[in-house]
Amino acid sequence: MEKYIIETADYLKSKGFENPEVGIILGTGLGQLIDRVEIEHTASYNHIPNFPTATVEFHTGKLIYGTLEGKKVIVMQGRFHVYEGYSLTDVTYPVRVMHALGIKHLLVSNASGAINLDFKKGELMLIDDHINLQGGSPLAFKGVEKMGERFVDMSAPYDAAMNNTLRTIAKDNGINLHEGVYASVVGPQLETRAEYRFLRTIGADAVGMSTVPEIIVANHLKLPVVAVSVLTDECDPDNLKPVDIPEIIAMAGKAEPEMITLFTGLIKSL
Repeated sequence: MEKYIIETADYLKSKGFENPEVGIILGTGLGQLIDRVEIEHTASYNHIPNFPTATVEFHTGKLIYGTLEGKKVIVMQGRFHVYEGYSLTDVTYPVRVMHALGIKHLLVSNASGAINLDFKKGELMLIDDHINLQGGSPLAFKGVEKMGERFVDMSAPYDAAMNNTLRTIAKDNGINLHEGVYASVVGPQLETRAEYRFLRTIGADAVGMSTVPEIIVANHLKLPVVAVSVLTDECDPDNLKPVDIPEIIAMAGKAEPEMITLFTGLIKSL
């Protein structure tokens, strides 16, 4: 894998992706942050050597390089999921590439469902911890020890200093930022009532189909990482209505400006 990562990084450097400081992964329905970036270079995933290709219709599939709050950033507009048929090493390949290019911090966002009934759709949740229910690990491959420690400590996977900064920014801007545990499932089907009850029982506050693999790899690379969930629906098993995907995407877009305030404020502080 190292050979492929070097090849991909060299290609991106040749396209002007030089010395980025911050990597950003944008989740489903979360693309407005791009409007705040002074874009210098873009690369479509399907043109980047060894890169997976985005297959979900609302993921645009571009790597964007530019300046945001005075910092050089790489933004993943569209991410990869296990439910698209990718392996966990495919899903996390871009994190390894961004790290090879030189990023020092990683910011991750996602759209997720609120399991904690005190949380409402349209609000944000700072991920403080997670539960991996994807049935595998992005570190479970031969030769992983050449790229970092095999047995990665996960006692505090989310960077405490960046989390504290996000709490301060939320307070200063009147943003209702919940904190909680994110459960990552395979999907693409949504959960049953019994599954929502199970998730609540095991301590999940929100559920989604991404993020955790990238967090694991960031920890493997000793790359400080934070993640924010945009809560797009409420998962009350006693009052469950059929899922409306367009409504979820619309809710992500509506709630996104607060997430952008958090991320831009954090980048400015780094």
